[in-house]
Amino acid sequence: MSRYWNTSDNYSQISVTELRRKASETTKKAAAKGQAMAPVIVSGRQITKSWWGTAWCKNLEQYADYGSRLERGKRYIRSGALVDLKIQGGKILARVQGTRKTPYKVEIHISPLSEERCQNIIHKCSQKIENLEALVSGNFPDDLKELFLSEGGLFPSPREISFQCSCPDWALLCKHVAVALYGVGVRVDENPFLFFALRGINIDRFIDVTLSSKTEQMLENAKQPSSRIIEDADIAGLFGIL
Repeated sequence: MSRYWNTSDNYSQISVTELRRKASETTKKAAAKGQAMAPVIVSGRQITKSWWGTAWCKNLEQYADYGSRLERGKRYIRSGALVDLKIQGGKILARVQGTRKTPYKVEIHISPLSEERCQNIIHKCSQKIENLEALVSGNFPDDLKELFLSEGGLFPSPREISFQCSCPDWALLCKHVAVALYGVGVRVDENPFLFFALRGINIDRFIDVTLSSKTEQMLENAKQPSSRIIEDADIAGLFGIL
């Protein structure tokens, strides 16, 4: 097999069958030692199903210095190579099975959001009560797509994210890092609140503050006279009472 630092980018890759066998052995050994593993399993060709999970995976393209690493990352995660993925606040810890027996260790750091950006997100979430109901039920309505896709949203920019992998690849975003990031997309498919955790936001406090902001807004609006309110004289006229 060619080494990573050769000028040629063509080298033989481990087969899917062999990769799955090695991943299975790693999982069994960890279980025998009492180590808790949190593997990510992808069923089918589609890595993510929700629009927010898909948007996260699409966002990976701006981090990659070599596009080929993303394609290899997709192949690896579909093969079950992500044997362990843990999200702890703004830190992502992963173990990715490769050609060697011991999985590669990946560590990803994401900067927390500033207070100003948090307040902006709270304001956008509290504009519609339907948004709050969807958020509490663990879903992101289409109205909140801007929170992800716009600049200054929940997705980290390249300068707000850093990677580290134990493999010898010279690429900043190697295929093992790509696997870990695709794994995050799978996890947020199941629990979209992880987006907030990744940016250092306490989701329980976030919901409380957002609900409080919405309540204050509704109370303020209640004090304003509405053009839809019918005066007593008008009501009498509707029923023919003079």
